[in-house]
Amino acid sequence: MRGSRAVVTPARSCCWRDEPACRRRVAGLSRVSQGDVPASRLQLPPGPWATVLEALCERFPAIDRTAWLDRFARGRVLDADGRPLAVTAPYRTGAEIRYFREVADEPRIPVTEAVLHVDAHLVVADKPHFLPVAPTGAYVRETLVGRLVRRLGNQNLVPLHRIDRLTAGLVLFSANRDSRARYHALFRERRIDKAYLALAPPLPALAFPQVHRSRLERGEPFFRMREVVGEANSETWLDVVERGERAWCYRLRPVSGRKHQLRVHMAALGAPILNDPLYPELHAAVADDHARPLQLLAHSLAFDDPLDGRRREFSSGLQLADQSFTR
Repeated sequence: MRGSRAVVTPARSCCWRDEPACRRRVAGLSRVSQGDVPASRLQLPPGPWATVLEALCERFPAIDRTAWLDRFARGRVLDADGRPLAVTAPYRTGAEIRYFREVADEPRIPVTEAVLHVDAHLVVADKPHFLPVAPTGAYVRETLVGRLVRRLGNQNLVPLHRIDRLTAGLVLFSANRDSRARYHALFRERRIDKAYLALAPPLPALAFPQVHRSRLERGEPFFRMREVVGEANSETWLDVVERGERAWCYRLRPVSGRKHQLRVHMAALGAPILNDPLYPELHAAVADDHARPLQLLAHSLAFDDPLDGRRREFSSGLQLADQSFTR
């Protein structure tokens, strides 16, 4: 790490959540390619609606009826088998539909991801800072999963875990629905070793390595997390890789996987990760500053492959590079 100045280069009910998994290509559509972005999956909950259109209009009021009519006309609302639904399609509780989110004037994110590994079951990608893993908010096409679907031509790609948009590093994808559950179990059962690197202020008064445990709950605003009194539900192992004058490089291993866990824990210890806009204090919303990325990198993943028992180990090719570390 020393001397490196290289910049990183290139829901309501769960029934209504977006899942970035487009499993089928629909042929014969006149105005749009279904392979351009991953589809969102929606399982219809109980409700009074006569048609799928009526339900979508009520559940997503930010999208007006005209926009939904246009999506139906262009084959952008599908059944579970990937067939376009008619605008008059009747509502059936429990049925699964697929729809393609669309964002007008979606901004281009000027970073480039790297593909580190591809096989019949897994894809490993190196995500740069600022690129979201899956569709969210203003981003649909400009996501890691969207780019990989287009790049690899595999609409079965599904991220097995997430890292924050502002965090760089490794993301593991399932490439095959038949083996997906077995790889998901690695994360659910904590049978995967994950390590992050972070640049943050020195903590000379603390002994390392150490473990930080706390109870994390949603804070204010809703997208922030906070530590509260109570039984711990989050745990992070921490060590120091290298000591600089103004910043240290820390290795972080999350035992649990709470939202913003590493960022909250570092801030709680008195060493907020450099360039963090959320912790310990919320900064005013501004456009992404690509010259000052969050100094947090998902650096390595290791696990025993559930299909054949082989040891799998992957390391990011990206680097953290805040100049304050070397001064």
